[in-house]
Amino acid sequence: MPTQDFVFKKHYRLYRHLLFWSAWWIFCSLIYAFTPAVASLSLPVRFVSSSIDSTFFLIPHTFFSYTLMYVVVPRLMSKSNNGVTLLMVLGLLFITALLSSIIGMMVLGNIKNFFFPRANFVHYHTLNRSSLFISMMAGLRGGITVGGLAAAIRIMKLLYLKEQRNMQLQQENTQAQLQILKAQVHPHFLFNTLNNIYSHTQNTSHTASRLVLGLSDMLRYMLYEGNQPLVALADEVKLLHDYITLETIRYGNKLDVNFDVAENSNDFKIAPLLLLPFVENSFKHGASQVLDHPWLSLTITFTGNVMYFKLLNGKAEKVNHHPYGGLGIKNIEARLKLLYDGKHQLEIQDDPDVFIVSLQVELEKSMQPARQGKSQLKNVLYE
Repeated sequence: MPTQDFVFKKHYRLYRHLLFWSAWWIFCSLIYAFTPAVASLSLPVRFVSSSIDSTFFLIPHTFFSYTLMYVVVPRLMSKSNNGVTLLMVLGLLFITALLSSIIGMMVLGNIKNFFFPRANFVHYHTLNRSSLFISMMAGLRGGITVGGLAAAIRIMKLLYLKEQRNMQLQQENTQAQLQILKAQVHPHFLFNTLNNIYSHTQNTSHTASRLVLGLSDMLRYMLYEGNQPLVALADEVKLLHDYITLETIRYGNKLDVNFDVAENSNDFKIAPLLLLPFVENSFKHGASQVLDHPWLSLTITFTGNVMYFKLLNGKAEKVNHHPYGGLGIKNIEARLKLLYDGKHQLEIQDDPDVFIVSLQVELEKSMQPARQGKSQLKNVLYE
């Protein structure tokens, strides 16, 4: 079994935790066996006594460690409120110290005196301020040590997994760029051909010429703007508009579309091709399967620099497969996590007769005016 699999795969989680706590129990047993408090006892009694101590002190140690690993560390990684996180840590320290002192002062002495009555282990039936404070400070030593070690392991593991996810996304982006490069072998030939087709269809079919020109604009944007880290949101909105326009022409008068975008969309930048997959899915798995009255509603609004993207589309009573389980949406979710970590919220709702996509993204302000669209297509959505 590779070491990496044992460290990171969920299948071995129980074994990892058992190994960790077994090692800690052995370590504490050895330490407790050589403390001054038991120095006068025989070696076998000392090891039995320290084993009992280690076993019972595992209770506060595991409480403190697991709360740090699975409550506090995720808050730190997600950059949550540091003040609240600090208060949580202080509260955990107090609870752990109090629990350790109660175990040490009220439980362990009775248990060890029961097994070794001649050893006369010290214990207390009442707690006073001085003994409680000393016991709490002593109990914190082990808790902080093992809790800090466990939290450090957890942080290193999360950072490693995050780095692995980033590398995977980079590999996927590289593959996508290679595919785009393959399509860019003769881009001028492609656009010249489309322009020739457009010129021949202008006099014969106005609809066909609009389709060709709209497709040309979309391809140009995907090939030349898709590799940029950020593009003007207005350009991304124009891409959505061109795509919906082409689909509207294909559906004729059967498709009911509402496309409402706030006027200040020119003020922001966004990662390219981030919104298009949602619109593609709404047609592929929604409108294309609604035979009677297909419809789609898309609104983009802003509160400050937060964009609210809401897409609704009708669906047939029986959909062949789940619309948002494909690779395209998963890739978009991964891109959102990578590019807008902690700055976005995505919710996909599958109701009996409608799909709803709600996306909130915190965007950057644009310092340059949006690229002027070259498309000469009329806005068929509002004709």
